[in-house]
Order: sequence, then structure tokens, then C-alpha cells
Amino acid sequence: MSDYAHEFARSTDDPEGFWLDAARDVDWISPPTAALDDTAAPIYRWFPGASLNTSVNALDRHVAAGRGDQDALIWDSAMTGTVKRYTYRQLLDEVARFAGVLTAQGVAAGDRVVIYMPMIPEAAIAMLACARIGAVHSVVFGGFAAPELATRIDDAEPVALVTASGGLEPGRVIEYLPLVASAIEKAAITPRTVIVKNRDEVPGSAADHDGWLDWDAEVAGAAPAEPAAVAATDPLYILYTSGTTGKPKGVVRDNGGHAVALTWSMKNVYGISPGEVWWTASDVGWVVGHSYIVYGPLLVGATTVMYEGKPVGTPDAGAFWRVISDHGVVALFTAPTAIRAVRKADPDAAELAKYDVSSLRTLFAAGERLDPDTFTWASKVLGVPVVDHWWQTETGWAIVANLCGLEPMPIKAGSPTVPVPGYRVEILDAAGAPVAAGGEGNIVVRLPLPPGTLAGLWRDEARFRASYLNTFDGYYLTGDSGYIDSDGYVFVLGRSDDVINVAGHRLSTGAIEAVVAAHPAVAECAVVGIHDDLKGQRPSGYVVLKAGVDIDGDTLRTELVKRVRDEIGAVATFRDVTVVDALPKTRSGKILRKTMRQIVDGEEYAVPSTIEDPAVLDALIDQLGH
Repeated sequence: MSDYAHEFARSTDDPEGFWLDAARDVDWISPPTAALDDTAAPIYRWFPGASLNTSVNALDRHVAAGRGDQDALIWDSAMTGTVKRYTYRQLLDEVARFAGVLTAQGVAAGDRVVIYMPMIPEAAIAMLACARIGAVHSVVFGGFAAPELATRIDDAEPVALVTASGGLEPGRVIEYLPLVASAIEKAAITPRTVIVKNRDEVPGSAADHDGWLDWDAEVAGAAPAEPAAVAATDPLYILYTSGTTGKPKGVVRDNGGHAVALTWSMKNVYGISPGEVWWTASDVGWVVGHSYIVYGPLLVGATTVMYEGKPVGTPDAGAFWRVISDHGVVALFTAPTAIRAVRKADPDAAELAKYDVSSLRTLFAAGERLDPDTFTWASKVLGVPVVDHWWQTETGWAIVANLCGLEPMPIKAGSPTVPVPGYRVEILDAAGAPVAAGGEGNIVVRLPLPPGTLAGLWRDEARFRASYLNTFDGYYLTGDSGYIDSDGYVFVLGRSDDVINVAGHRLSTGAIEAVVAAHPAVAECAVVGIHDDLKGQRPSGYVVLKAGVDIDGDTLRTELVKRVRDEIGAVATFRDVTVVDALPKTRSGKILRKTMRQIVDGEEYAVPSTIEDPAVLDALIDQLGH
């Protein structure tokens, strides 16, 4: 039996023993004597009765083990040209002092703290400081509109809000303090404390607002806080899913299961050892940033890179390669959209040749589907494994992955590979019946989910059950569709609501996108189902061309239509192809397919608060004549 098969079998046949073994890599105050509490199934809790401190596991224990002088965090800001390094000892001191600031302001275990910060070290410090005293942090993506911040304040009911004067993006400065002031005015709940980290590059400071506190002044006079003992089942953080409308959906992550799962994943999914340099090119406002900028790498004693910048434009398409070269990065984790942006700007990878990236041994991608063409390009130019893996805000770590630290498996383009130990992934049809190998259906995970996944939704168990547990009895509903092939590889085709009905035939827009994206002229694409008077719906494609490509629109359309007909069939009735300059996306890199469909169909739509660049959407509307 292979290493993977052995570990997966252990996780399913003896989950109690498997996860108690994994828990030995975590330092406990009161060690667990049992792994799973299933007394309230289908609501499960991991490591009942145990206690620990997540901040201690991320910092103190590494200092105590003699790693205090190793770099813990490297902040690389392409926006300011600044690099700042924190050893484990230095980061522990910063975290303990800011935890002291929070304690002095009356923040106690169980209290919520909203963190609204750009990609600066203080964002991670604030998160870890909350964990140190047992407070529950809720990070809101920096730059979110005031109404979105206000709804999250009302839902989390924080006693404190930690922010900065603003964020920096290519060509613009985003002032946070007017947004924070507006959000507090709109919210029904008023945090009693607001703490501001001033940035010289951004106007505004705490002094401009009555009663607000200056980060640096408070830290200068603070006494370091000692770590609190926290129950494994107590919440570590609340993270609101992006793109929510109406009442936000606050995913709750616990302390114990989170520490165990992320520690296990860093070693077994990513193959990262203490002292190695790991870089996740994301944002702390998203789950990827929580798990793999801040907590995961620090839990295993690695060095984590926090990057403030873009894959292109800061200053060019060589930005990622520079960071890898400068800091000796062994593994990069980013979204496929970032790779596509680099490829679009520099299809021949000329910028890559300027840097020594020999330290890099793996490129990990997640957050959206890694299309085969992007996979092939990255594999070719980097000469290292390009590893897709699939997970969600709700799960907090990978559901399906190629386990590079356990047993790397052959890569199949378009598949994130196999279920991770602890996740029993199945495919069900609409009636809840199993689907045969190769057949498309709803991707579900048999309960209980492993440690580290969502413990529920903040103060809304009914919605938790309705959203994830009630559709198929005994299963977690991922909301994605796909299939498992005869080798056990999982293929994720897209959200279940991205399946369109063309004259009674159910077709995945993700499958059509894969065909369109494989065309050598296409940098990226989106396929949406639009209204058709005869067939109900039909697929419509929107493509962005690679830089320097010159192809006639009619020729491109003819070639793409033929490709889809050859690979999917005439039933797809794919005939609409529109070349666009750019696709509208969220700040996390997801294409706004629903909004695009609403625009094309002439429906009312709201511009999502998560949109990265509203000008891209405006340009698309003008081009489409809506």
C-alpha cells in the first residue's frame, strides 16, 4: 500500500487515532484524550476538553526551542520599496506587546476584534495578539466599502477595531480612516476602542478622530501580555465569506482543530520544514492569508513572506520572480489568476530570465480552477511541479490536493488530484444517489469533516445547517460540481450554479472554459450561461488575448467554436465569442461571472463590494452596449 493510501485509510478507518497522532505535533496546556465529540451530530467538535494557545504554538515554542533568531516573517512591500524582517523573538515581542495594548483596553477572552488592515506586518501581529489573549479576531479585507464593514461590525459585535491609515495599490492610495468612520456611523454597534497604525504614505491618523488611539504610542507604553489558556473548541476567528449580500455569513474556526490541521497540512500537503522560506501571495483578508500567510507557516517554524504588491505592475511582470530570488523562497502559493496575469504581460517569460529562482521547488495554485493551459505554461517556464489544490473559506485547508510532503502523485492537468486524508469526497446526483466514476454531479464530503474546518456560522446554526448540511443527509455540501475519474482523481468544474441548461442538456460552463482557455491565443476566459428564447440558455464566451497576439476576431471565433464542438459536442451550441480587454474580478481573483451574466441578460445587478477594479466592469458594459 502506498504512503498516501495508507494514511488515507487510517484517517477513515481510525479517525480518532489518526488525529490524536497528528495532535502530538501541537503543544497543549491540557492535551486531548479524545479527538472527536459527535454527541450533537451533525454538529461536531474536535479535541473536546483540551486547551492550548495558538499564539504560543506559532511563536513562543519556537523561541523556547532555540529558533528565536530565525526569520519568522519577511515583509516585502513593492509599493514602498521596503523589506522588513522579524525574527521569531522579535515577532513574539511585538505580538505580546500589542496583546498588552488590547488587554489594557479591556479586551478579554471571547471578545471580538475587527481587523481592517492592508498588507503590513501589523495585520499579522494584531491577529496573533488576539489569539494570545483568547480574543476572537475578524479580519475584514482592507478597502472594503463602509456598508460592508458596517454589516460585519454589527454581526461580530466587536469591542475593538484595529486599522491603519490606508493601503497602497498601483496608481492609487486608499484612505481607510474615512471608511472606518463611515462604517461606525452606519453600524448599530460601536466598538469602544479604535486603534490606528499610521502609515507615512497615507494621509490621516488617529489624532484626526476623537478618542481613537495611535498604535505606536500605545505599544510604546504597553506591558507584554501572557498567553491565555483557550479551549480547543473555543473560536479563534470569524471570517466572512466574500461576496455576501444581506446578512454576512461568518465562518467560525476553532483553536484546537485549526492548529492540528494546519500543522499537518504544512508538512504533508506542502512539504515545508522548519526554517524554510514559504510565500503565499494572497491577502490576510482572505482565508488563504489566514491559513498560509500567518498561521500555517508559523505553526511549523517556517519563514513566511508577506508581500504588498501585485504580480504585474509593481513594477513589472517579474515581481514574483524577484521576491523568490531575493528571499530564497522554496514554495509559492498563489491564485491561477495571478499566473495568468504574468503570462498575459510576459508570455515568453523574459522577465523570469533576469532572476535566480533556483530555490523554488513547487508552485501551488488554488482559489479557482487551474486551467490546463495556465498549468502547462507555468510548468514549462519554471521547470518545477505546478500543483493545483482545492479548498474553500469554509474548510480552511485543502479538501483535494497532491500531497507533496507525503507522497507526490502524477499530475493530471485540470485536477487538484486526490482527497486529502480526513476528507471523504463523493459525487452525488440531484436526488442524492452516488454517481459512477467519470459522471458529473454535486461534490460532497461525508461527515464529519476533519479538524480545522468550520465549526459553524457565527451565532447562526440554522443557516449553517441550511447552507451546508441539510441538502444531503450525512454530507457537507461544497456547492461545487465535478467528477471523480477511475483513478480517484477529483475534477472540479465550477460552482453548481454554473451548470447551465441548454435545451434540456446540463452543461458545465467550467468544462467549456477549459476548452476555450486551451487555445494558444487566449490568456484567460469566462463562459457564462445567457438567456436564449429557444433553448432556455446558451453559453457565451468572453476572452482576453495574450500580450502581442494578433488574431482576427472571426478566425478566433471559428476556431473556438470548432474546439468546443469537437471536445464537448454540438449540444453545447457554443457560438458567442467576445474579445475583451480584461475580465471583472473580485479582489481575491475570482471572475464575476454572475454579474457578467446579469449584464448580458439585461437584468438588474449590483456591483459587488469585493470588485478589484470597477473600471474593468464599466469598460465591459460599454463594450457590450449595456
